[in-house]
Amino acid sequence: MVDRPRASRSLPAVSTLTATAIVVADMIGVGVFTSLGFQAKDITSGFALVLLWVVGGGVALCGALCYAELATMFPRSGGEYNFLSRMYGPAVGFMAGWLSATVGFAAPVALAAMAFGQYAEAVLPGFPALPLGLAVIWTVSAVHLRGLRHSSVFQVVFTLLKLALIVGFVGVGFARGSSQPISFVPSAHDLTQIVSPGFAVSLVFVMYAYSGWNAATYIVGELRDPQRSLPRALLAGTGFVLVLYIALNAAFLYTTPLTELAGQVEIALIAGRHVFGEVGGRLVGILICAGLIPTISAMMWIGPRVTVAMGEDVVPLRIFARHSHDDVPTAAILLQCGVASLLLLTQSFEAVLEFVQFGLIACSFLTVLGLIKLRITRPDLPRPCRTWGYPYTPLIFLAVTLFMMVYLVAVRPFQALAGLLMMLVGLVLYAVATVQTRRKA
Repeated sequence: MVDRPRASRSLPAVSTLTATAIVVADMIGVGVFTSLGFQAKDITSGFALVLLWVVGGGVALCGALCYAELATMFPRSGGEYNFLSRMYGPAVGFMAGWLSATVGFAAPVALAAMAFGQYAEAVLPGFPALPLGLAVIWTVSAVHLRGLRHSSVFQVVFTLLKLALIVGFVGVGFARGSSQPISFVPSAHDLTQIVSPGFAVSLVFVMYAYSGWNAATYIVGELRDPQRSLPRALLAGTGFVLVLYIALNAAFLYTTPLTELAGQVEIALIAGRHVFGEVGGRLVGILICAGLIPTISAMMWIGPRVTVAMGEDVVPLRIFARHSHDDVPTAAILLQCGVASLLLLTQSFEAVLEFVQFGLIACSFLTVLGLIKLRITRPDLPRPCRTWGYPYTPLIFLAVTLFMMVYLVAVRPFQALAGLLMMLVGLVLYAVATVQTRRKA
């Protein structure tokens, strides 16, 4: 590997289509195929259940609009690490980067890889889930190690395949599925369910399913014409997923009795049997496996870019800023591949994901709050893309995000506290790195 300054590297090569594919693939993971069962336990109205996904998508769009302004103001890869460093100082930015670079992406990769292995067993009986999960992590990592051109083609092709399979499932579901006695038209009694605690709690699960709407901001430094392509990728990707989520959940509700969905995790498998009969499980297994490949690829692409940005700024981490002759951040990709593989082998990724969830949500909250801060304190900064609907757009996002953090503290206090401690560890590590850098200077 050769350590080259950023200015001498090749020109950005990621197109708007590829960036949009990354947003779509990062968002559509396991969540949309599992969370409806938790919602159906407390909500029995078809309109209210679909409205959940409309509201969640609207909040995600609010976040995308805010991040588009920030990313075009500070067009450097790294996501929240870049933004928070500019808004609150390098220590806060390092804290966010610490969460993302260590387990913030590696744990979801491990979770998606395990889900891939489990669903693949329905397609390939006799193959153990763990080796299949490791194989998909290593295969995707190998693709990204070959360079941006191979990564782009791989990402776009598998994202389009994922979308084609989901659209096909929705179309066949409405065409062949048996219509259930559920209405998507609002009625008078729906209001009581919409204002119920169950609706608010369900919104938390929905927002988890929408996470990933900010994916393109992690690679903004690699985009062609980021001032135009970044907003388009964020808004087009998030908007498309919103429509797809509504259609997919409507298809689940249309084809499957609500009593069978309530409290269940394998929603897609249950609905698949109603649509395709006994072979439904295998077909849905193929759908989810194919869909998880671009999801893993998106996270294996964007996660290492945080590590690269940190390596460019923090001397002890300089090794992760190095690029190969093909402009590939080899060390950063191998680090995330290794951590994700280790988490998969130890089966501890779900616990890690719960621990870091509070910190990751807090970083998004601070980022959008920083947008308002900069509007007040630095109105002179150039803003190629201004947030539509300001100040209501960021306020909506902040209100929902704050509710999610309060919910986590109330329901999972131990995990929330652990997440807070991980944030504090990041601040301590930054202080140590700063001291080491001053001594070397």
